Amino acid sequence: MSSMHRSDPFSLKMFKGLTFKRTFQFLSLVLISICCSQCKTDPLSAEASLDNMTVEEGFEVKLIASEPLISAPVALTFDNQSRIWALEMNGYMPDTLGTGEDQPSGKVVILEDEDHDGVMDTRKVFLDSLRLPRALCLIEDGLLVGEPPYLWYYEIKKDKPGKRVLVDSLYADEGNVEHQPNGLLRAMDNWIYNAKSAKRYKKDGDRWIIEQTHFRGQWGISQDNYGRLYYNHNSANVIGDYFTPGLGATNKNQREVAGYNMSIVPDNRVYPAHATPGVNRGYLPGVLDTTQRLVNFTAACAPLIYRGGYFSAPYRLNSFVAEPAGNLVKRNVMTLDSGYAASGVQAYQDREFISSVDERFRPVNLHDGPDGALYVVDMYRGIIQHKTYLTPYLKQEIKKRNLTLPLVCGRIYKVVPKGKKPDFRKMPEDPQVLVRLLADRNGWIRDRAQQILVDRKSKDVVPALIKALQSNNINARMHAFWTLEGLHALEAPQVLQFLKSQHWPLRMQALSVLPSVINKATAAGYVQVLTAPAMLGDKLAAPYLGFLTNTIRKFDPAAADLMQNQLLKRYAAEKFVADAVISNLEGKEEAFQKQVLRQFPDTALVINKQLKTIVTNKFNARNSDDPKETERKYPRGAALFRTNCQTCHGADLNGIKSLAPPLNKSEWVTGKKERLIAIVLYGLTGPVEVNKHLYTKPEIMADMPGIAGSNEFSDEDIAQLLSYIRDYGRNKADKVKQPEVAAVREQLKGRDKAFTVEELLSHKVTK
Repeated sequence: MSSMHRSDPFSLKMFKGLTFKRTFQFLSLVLISICCSQCKTDPLSAEASLDNMTVEEGFEVKLIASEPLISAPVALTFDNQSRIWALEMNGYMPDTLGTGEDQPSGKVVILEDEDHDGVMDTRKVFLDSLRLPRALCLIEDGLLVGEPPYLWYYEIKKDKPGKRVLVDSLYADEGNVEHQPNGLLRAMDNWIYNAKSAKRYKKDGDRWIIEQTHFRGQWGISQDNYGRLYYNHNSANVIGDYFTPGLGATNKNQREVAGYNMSIVPDNRVYPAHATPGVNRGYLPGVLDTTQRLVNFTAACAPLIYRGGYFSAPYRLNSFVAEPAGNLVKRNVMTLDSGYAASGVQAYQDREFISSVDERFRPVNLHDGPDGALYVVDMYRGIIQHKTYLTPYLKQEIKKRNLTLPLVCGRIYKVVPKGKKPDFRKMPEDPQVLVRLLADRNGWIRDRAQQILVDRKSKDVVPALIKALQSNNINARMHAFWTLEGLHALEAPQVLQFLKSQHWPLRMQALSVLPSVINKATAAGYVQVLTAPAMLGDKLAAPYLGFLTNTIRKFDPAAADLMQNQLLKRYAAEKFVADAVISNLEGKEEAFQKQVLRQFPDTALVINKQLKTIVTNKFNARNSDDPKETERKYPRGAALFRTNCQTCHGADLNGIKSLAPPLNKSEWVTGKKERLIAIVLYGLTGPVEVNKHLYTKPEIMADMPGIAGSNEFSDEDIAQLLSYIRDYGRNKADKVKQPEVAAVREQLKGRDKAFTVEELLSHKVTK
């Protein structure tokens, strides 16, 4: 792996035409000149781009595929022969207007390393004519493909698509390209999860099951060895769940459930290798430092909990996050303590695991591979920001450095310890060997072995799986457990064995699996263990017991009441337990609030505070106008809201944790129309107070992008959108008219930056 290329002589031509919005001292200007001289703005060959990349000492980056073998890749997966199935999003942003973005130019291609030298040799098109495809997943004898708004399942017949089945017609029916579901991760619990979504999928024979779950992330999704999920959004390093994914999403009145959507690595600082003025809001104070380098994540994506097992001990428990706007990949050191919490810190300051001075190096996805390497998907494109939020500032930066073309490039790299060549690995056919692979050091191999056994319905290996439950390898025990569940062969003795285990990860799996295995015949045995003093006194198990009370109630209401009462007696001040209990109370919150207040009159207790919030929100909702009536009044505004605003502000306008504050009862929405129009046109940056609560990072993203630079929205569109949100729920403010939008746009003509709260409050809605 080459070090950063610095052989070009210093030349002013390297930054000719570059303009800066702030005035710096002479020394800062010199530093900027040096940084810009290092940045490569012309398109480079794959080999030259690799020469302009640096990687952490002790590692090397190897190129395994590039154009013409691959073009604009955004995701990949591996099959049993270690072939790469890659998704090409060729239609993404052909220019700053997004011209022709809706053309069916996307593909699924199969790349194969025929001589096993670590480099892909052949390309085979499996699917073409796709519109902005965004996710793929191999399962059984077919392939799931996310092609908005649909999720399709294609049978695979000798590397050709066979019968096509529509799995979900509403897979990605809301949001623009940056805000649509993606990922299709096959998790340990045998369900398939997405980022930017609140759905999960499972194939049961010829039937597809779709269930609601917690809403997660923006682009990319990963799991740890316990089956917990991790994700992020474009301003956050790593977000994730303390608890396994199938629990707690059962009360629509509960907007947040403690333990889900948690900030795992709160430090969002980045360290690009060169000046990065070409980021969307680079003109704002604090976005770039004095050397014009990005300060914090602005396009964070593809968080990966590394489970490859190939890296040495200090690197085994790590997460990696891509930042395409900063041309880098960050490494974080993770801590999974003996309980349910997870946390992490950046591995080092002032540098990155991978960084490049090639401005077109755009890492957009990260994957573990069959060989244990870390795979990096490089879209290799000048324009990475979608047109909806493309600011005039960034359009000028793109034009200045001719970043639009080329559009036919793409690279896939893998990162390996220096001097080592990973073994080429194919998955075996023998099911008994697959059972043994559940103990492999590589998490990808363990996952795939489990998936193959489940996909093939290999019931003949059940005895071997039961034996694996006694293994000294805890990973093998967990995977064998869930493989049995996937084969519908997990029985009460095995679940009870794990419930009584001294190892918390095994108890965690048993508690997580109960909703899928409990029945009339087995309920009594489970209830006996779950209501025993040892289990009720287990602080780690307590949130899981809270999540499970409704599951138990179906078979033994008295036992469920006992569990619930005991949990409140012991853990009324614990937010994770309180929210877990509340997750089962949809429609019963008011009655339960009265019951709890009689038993625990202290209104400062977490359980009482959480219940009060939900009951108040329900009261407000009941006393608001029917949202459907508002939609009938402003159909165009409602449609625009669903497409462009809902994914951050929520379908009910009440905001989404880690993304955006509420619009319901917001003084920014119901106040001066000119101020609201200005925010939507040009954006808002920094902390913002709504309903006497100050929203700032990491509770929300600190920047709302404006849409003044987009040709997608007319002034009438914006008027309809704002009228819809001003009339929604309890807002009931007067409508916005097209001439009012036009007047504000004209008044602010030439503005290229977002507003701050201070500007808006001081009535400086001017150029």
